[in-house]
Amino acid sequence: MKNKLKKKSGREENIGALISWQVTLVLFVIMCLFVVAQYYIVTSYFNQPFALVGTLSYYIVGSCLLLALVIGAVWRFWVIRPLKRVTSAARKVASGDFSVKIEPFKGKRKKNELDILIDDFNIMTRELANNEMLKSDFISNVSHEIKTPLSVIQSYSQALKEPDIDEETYNRYVDIIISVTNNLTSMISNILKLNKLENQQIFHNSSPYQLGEQLRRCALDFVELWQAKNIDFIIEAEDLIIDYDESLLELVWKNLISNAIKYTPEGGSIQISSKKTGNAVEIVISDNGCGISEQAQKRIFDKFYQCDTSHSSEGNGLGLAIVKKVLEIVNGRISVESEVGVGTSFKVSLLIN
Repeated sequence: MKNKLKKKSGREENIGALISWQVTLVLFVIMCLFVVAQYYIVTSYFNQPFALVGTLSYYIVGSCLLLALVIGAVWRFWVIRPLKRVTSAARKVASGDFSVKIEPFKGKRKKNELDILIDDFNIMTRELANNEMLKSDFISNVSHEIKTPLSVIQSYSQALKEPDIDEETYNRYVDIIISVTNNLTSMISNILKLNKLENQQIFHNSSPYQLGEQLRRCALDFVELWQAKNIDFIIEAEDLIIDYDESLLELVWKNLISNAIKYTPEGGSIQISSKKTGNAVEIVISDNGCGISEQAQKRIFDKFYQCDTSHSSEGNGLGLAIVKKVLEIVNGRISVESEVGVGTSFKVSLLIN
């Protein structure tokens, strides 16, 4: 929405006056007629001072009244009428109706300030409607994502009450419940993080620290997972000092590494590299996993979107949304290159001094 409003403001030099020059000319002509009429009254009653005073008094009162009516009519037509439409539409928006649209005034005249106000109002309502739709989708997705693990927990909990259940089955059911509970806890934690990030309740406090050390530490946090899949893990990170919020960027690296491990097959490889290029540092996290289709690449940063549903039990589709939001906060960039069946590379660019 901000970008669109900027585009609008970029055309301000072409905005016409609220009262057009044609209307101003008409008012000027009327004033000239009043002056001419006053001249004739003065010349006609020049030798009759009492009659002149009386006539001028009536004339001035009548002229002022007529002029007030003309200006009032012009002001009502050009200003009050469109403002009433804006006020009425604003009341509907305040009551929750974001489908409101104010039809612009037709005509070949140049747009004035009120026309620009109406255009920006329509942009605002359109963006609010989009946000409302996103919020509804988010609530629907959250409800679905929470309902599914709760159903699993309920089913296996009831199964544990069976009197003839053997110990091996019992332990397997308990492990499933614990696994699902952990996934549910992780999802709720990610939702809370994303909500705080989107509402700017997490403020980044930058301080210099060693990037290469952070990348290696984040990789070691997942050592059990990549060793269990016999993944060849390679880290080629330059020892660079960057000035960012370490805890925020840790969310980025951990989510990207977790995704790489999740989608890399057993015996595969993951590579993390970082290097300085000009006034930026580029961090690349690559894997030789299943890859992402070109169509799916357009949506991978959407909340709850998972391009490979076969791994849906291992995540909740919030990791990359968090990554995207964190990088927006720190003015970083992220891009993805992927080929189905070959692998995926995420490249993060951060500005450095």
